[in-house]
Amino acid sequence: MTSISLASSDLASQAPNYTDIQSIVAHDFDIMDEQVFGSLNSKVQLVMSVSKHVIDAGGKRMRPLITLLCARMFNDAPSEQAMHLAAITEMLHTATLVHDDVIDESGQRRGKPTANATWDNATAVLVGDYLIARAFNLLVGFQSLELLKLFSDGTCDIAEGEVLQLQHQHNPAATETDYLNIIDGKTSRLFMMATQGAAILQGQEQHLQALADFGQHFGNAFQIIDDVLDYSGDSELMGKNLGDDLSEGKPTLPTIKALELLKNSDKQDYEQLRIAVQTGKTPNAEQLIELVRSSGALDYCKQRALEETRLAQQALGSLPDNRYRQGLYQLTELASARLV
Repeated sequence: MTSISLASSDLASQAPNYTDIQSIVAHDFDIMDEQVFGSLNSKVQLVMSVSKHVIDAGGKRMRPLITLLCARMFNDAPSEQAMHLAAITEMLHTATLVHDDVIDESGQRRGKPTANATWDNATAVLVGDYLIARAFNLLVGFQSLELLKLFSDGTCDIAEGEVLQLQHQHNPAATETDYLNIIDGKTSRLFMMATQGAAILQGQEQHLQALADFGQHFGNAFQIIDDVLDYSGDSELMGKNLGDDLSEGKPTLPTIKALELLKNSDKQDYEQLRIAVQTGKTPNAEQLIELVRSSGALDYCKQRALEETRLAQQALGSLPDNRYRQGLYQLTELASARLV
């Protein structure tokens, strides 16, 4: 396999199209997509209405796509179990997004009203709880303690990552190590579950470590890129305003690195950014965003994202070499292309 170039200017031309990657498992993906909502069976109409709202507002279904690619990589045949597990993975992901929106008091996600804005916080939290409970209810059907342990351990790690982020909210002393511990739980862990779950289903436990490495490093890269885009992306495409993470006091790598660099170069700018992180007051948001940009923090974050991408790609090397593995590789390229 070729490794990704550090030159970000080449990324856009090399990046594949997401639809093309999805088409590799088009049959499986379509069935999985129907099952995400179809697997819900609540007797409470409000649960079904809110669930449909949040599932319909979902993104590209990248995590279940990864599960399907991994399953086909080991056994190139339709697998009802793999499709079902992929749908469960997306159900869990949706639940975490619902809870995130409540914590962040978000009114929109991807340009659409959130559940907490459409109904209220209590309704959103309880429906998020239902989605998690239903996911585990469905996991029992596989009758696999190994799979249950993977998902129960992973869900605990996700919750701990979110709490750790809350613990460091508005903390200008948060470090890069703190940040990596946070994203390992709240982002990377679900990618790891998506890959390893497919291996367990296909009896390919000898590949669990390679898949864990891929999921962790790809998840790290994915989150770092997301956090970079909070300072340099297109607010309309992202469905949120630039600098939202700063006003919410989230300990993201761009802010952490900017504070570190400014502390050693410009005390006045450092104090301005430190106070903004600590208080969440950003009336001069554009100026603060420019401080982060001009500090050199984003260049550092982009390099870190590319390093994590390269590690994810290297982890694929020991896995079966076929078009499904190539699809996973292309997903890493597609994520990195967002940096352009």
